[in-house]
Amino acid sequence: MSGDQYENRQNLEMEHWPELRQGWNSFLQLIFAPREVSKEIKQLVFLASSMASGCRHCQSHGAYHLNHIGVSEEKILAIWNLEESDHFTDAERAALNLAIAGGSSPNATEAHHFAEMRKHFTDVQIIEVVAVIAAGGFLNRWNDTIATVTDQESLDFAEKVLSRVGWDAGKHKGEVQEQRKAHPLNLGWTK
Repeated sequence: MSGDQYENRQNLEMEHWPELRQGWNSFLQLIFAPREVSKEIKQLVFLASSMASGCRHCQSHGAYHLNHIGVSEEKILAIWNLEESDHFTDAERAALNLAIAGGSSPNATEAHHFAEMRKHFTDVQIIEVVAVIAAGGFLNRWNDTIATVTDQESLDFAEKVLSRVGWDAGKHKGEVQEQRKAHPLNLGWTK
């Protein structure tokens, strides 16, 4: 995509609707808070659903965040080869399979996904996982629709690590002047 196709996309950021930004940040703080499901599983689910949706911006953010909380590059990359990987517990694998099905368009969730989830998670925990998938769906659509420019921190990490599985920033690369100052985690949006 050329920059001409997304001229003035920075004017479409949520910052131009402060109530939306504030409400969305509050929603994300609620969804991603470690309650009964760990922060790591929630971030793995976000990355897997973003992978399924195809939003490379959200993939870079999810991968960067996972690395920031201490998840190894190998485990992050293993999501792209989930069925052959030994990096995941059965519970993580169930959540990731649900995330991939739920992040796909059209949605590909089936009864067996929930049957597998119930082997490892309570109903409240499943609701937490589904909430992450749904939040990811909003962000995937928003960021892919306006071709949000990825911050340099996430871009650098993704180019170093995710390029091994074919990741490319595509329309999310943008120009330097279009980039956010930092990853939302480092800007304090999710605190």
